[in-house]
Amino acid sequence: MREEDPVCFLPLHHNWFHILLSLVGAEQHGYGIMHEVLDRTNGTIRIWPATLYGSLKRLIADGLIEESDERPVAELDDARRRYYRLTRLGRTVLELECERLQQMVRMMQKKRRQEACQ
Repeated sequence: MREEDPVCFLPLHHNWFHILLSLVGAEQHGYGIMHEVLDRTNGTIRIWPATLYGSLKRLIADGLIEESDERPVAELDDARRRYYRLTRLGRTVLELECERLQQMVRMMQKKRRQEACQ
């Protein structure tokens, strides 16, 4: 596991960003994460299974997510599925990354305003 200083994870790899974002507010299994990313990005970002499961392993090892012991009702679930949730560290890292991205957008907007005034 890496240091628990959230800043050491920044900038966050874009796949990791989308995986962590998919886990905000709800636990998900891998297939659900893949489809949520695809839906949320209107099909512009697809995380393939090999990439997803490699990323999930790394996110677990780094303490950003963890497997959940909680399961949906058996009739609505496949026993082979593993569910994942954000850890406190993962949520903090995601929030810091969102702030970093917002700052980049603000810088670009400032540059555009400066350019328009010239």
